[in-house]
Amino acid sequence: MVDCMLNIPIKMNKSRVGSEYIPLVGDDMLQTRYVLHFAKLAWFTVSLPFFAFLFCITWSVVYNFEHSTSTHCKVYNFLPSVSAAIGHYRPQRDVWKIAIALQAVVRILVLIMYRRYYKEHIYKWAQNICNVATVIYAIENISLISLSFWTSNENYVFHKVSFITFLITSVIHMQIAYYIMRNCRNITKESSEAISLKWKRRSMMLNLLCILFAAYFFYRHNKYCEPLVYSMFALSEYGVVLSNIGFHSTTAWDFANSSLMISGKGFRII
Repeated sequence: MVDCMLNIPIKMNKSRVGSEYIPLVGDDMLQTRYVLHFAKLAWFTVSLPFFAFLFCITWSVVYNFEHSTSTHCKVYNFLPSVSAAIGHYRPQRDVWKIAIALQAVVRILVLIMYRRYYKEHIYKWAQNICNVATVIYAIENISLISLSFWTSNENYVFHKVSFITFLITSVIHMQIAYYIMRNCRNITKESSEAISLKWKRRSMMLNLLCILFAAYFFYRHNKYCEPLVYSMFALSEYGVVLSNIGFHSTTAWDFANSSLMISGKGFRII
């Protein structure tokens, strides 16, 4: 009699960690996955426009100084406006567009995160306010993309409308988001969220102050055409941009305990 050896495959539903075995649970564990702390992703996202902005200003001053700082009345200035720095020259224009395109992708995820946060941790009576905040946040980001990809040299009217829309929606969003996080939460603030609220307020106040200064210096420049006044306007513009970036950086504190799990099935917030 011939013995038949039966090869029976055995599926081990365990994974070795160190010197112990733990059971695998769920399909996600059977695939390669990566867990990314959301705070790191948030800091990376705001660093893209921040460093791109610094690059555009620095490069314009070093390599395009005379043209980028000139005005219609030919008085001396030493700083380019934001529109000139990010949209008139290369490689500045390309660097800025790439940074804005990359951060726009992540900001879609941020929008989803805030939407979920509002539903879970904000009082029901304030949900309509949260809906407004979400819509305005989306419009702010769309207008940022449009003003970046259609520069004042390429389409002045569209760029101007996009810039005004961005300015208005960013201010409104700051006010509403700060109000929601300060007055409408149904849970106790954690230490990271308290830090976020503090920096939201500081960024919001700085943003409003810089807008007022920018309006004043712009009016004064067009009225009297004095030396250096346009540079003060440009400096105020920088404050508007940087304070906006600062406000959005508070996302890192709002979701300090959240992570993003990426696997073969997509991504999931955990």
